[in-house]
Amino acid sequence: MTQRVAVTGIGLKTPAGTGVEQVLDALAEGRSTAAAVPDLCDRGLPVTFACRVPDFDTTPYFSLRELRQVDRVAMLAVSAAADAFADAGLGPFADPARVGITVGTGVAALSFVEQLVMEYGGSPERLPAFSVTRAMANSAAARLAIRYGIQGPAPTYAMACVSGAAAIGEGMLKIRSGQLDVVLAGGADAPVSPVVVSSFARMGAMSRRNDDPASASRPFDDERDGFVMGEGAAFLILESWAHAEARGASIIGELRGYGSNSDAHHIVAPREDGSAAARCMRLALADAGLGPADIGHVNAHGTSTVQNDLAEAHAIVDCFGTASPPIAATKGSLGHSLGASGAIEAVVALMSAVNGTVPPVANFRSGHGGTSMVDVVSGAVRKIPPLPALSNSFGFGGHNVSLVFAPC
Repeated sequence: MTQRVAVTGIGLKTPAGTGVEQVLDALAEGRSTAAAVPDLCDRGLPVTFACRVPDFDTTPYFSLRELRQVDRVAMLAVSAAADAFADAGLGPFADPARVGITVGTGVAALSFVEQLVMEYGGSPERLPAFSVTRAMANSAAARLAIRYGIQGPAPTYAMACVSGAAAIGEGMLKIRSGQLDVVLAGGADAPVSPVVVSSFARMGAMSRRNDDPASASRPFDDERDGFVMGEGAAFLILESWAHAEARGASIIGELRGYGSNSDAHHIVAPREDGSAAARCMRLALADAGLGPADIGHVNAHGTSTVQNDLAEAHAIVDCFGTASPPIAATKGSLGHSLGASGAIEAVVALMSAVNGTVPPVANFRSGHGGTSMVDVVSGAVRKIPPLPALSNSFGFGGHNVSLVFAPC
């Protein structure tokens, strides 16, 4: 019999705060976290702002020696994962081989590698001793396995902007198959650096509202002109239902469905009609044993780019018909944290379903320019029935992932 998958713990590090309630409050207010970044301003880049995680006390998570050995991605990942473990009330594992980790990251430690090249390019013999281990894409997963004595599989998924969502879906499959009882699943990225931001800006993918960063990310809005770079991490503790019940865990909700496919179309542009993304949503619904009418709201990928938002709007109509469910788009407040975004939005989708509220899309005013066919929540929080939620992630390379969460 297929194992049901419970969510028993959540950990977040985002530009809107480092706890679940902080993040939900900021989203409910429709508050943008975008602001000027001194390092980007000093370089005279075409884009000088981003959404960054505010400074927080790292003492509960790292010793000073450990901090010197991790890059920012691993720092955010380990901190968020530690919060998820604490939230789930998990102690030492009776059988660590029955526990796994799945981590998603888009650009991994590219910002750290950029820093190394800038500082040590002319004298590589002076590189810090732990440069390689800090730069490894699997660094976060490895450090988490070592820290918690986890001896099951600990893969890292690099699938651009769907990485975090894919890690959660793949973690679910490992529990469903009976291979594992517990999986720490999520994503982390820290791409706010001159090279990464400049590269995306030169592609024309980023908003250039340097004079008004707070209004720059505006998913599905007529005046959207590109995404805003963000950073962060989010992790869920996934458990087989039987394992969670046996230890008396408090179950937050259920991960019910996972769909994944590819556009097979273009390295950065989505299929204009959203047909592959719509199929991905239908795969997730079928996996969950649900139909479109069973979904209470959709947490959209919603990047604030002209092409992607329009393609996703078409995909939602393809899947749900003209009467779309309410649409949330978290990037209006938090920016686009690449490989972490799908994991952060999965948390928001789950908690919105649990709380029966959908947050408004920050900066959304009008969708009459093409996205009006979907019901974008704007202005204020919308109350909804306690129904399952669908969370979408679509990434460069044509990767698509959809997840379905249900309240208990």
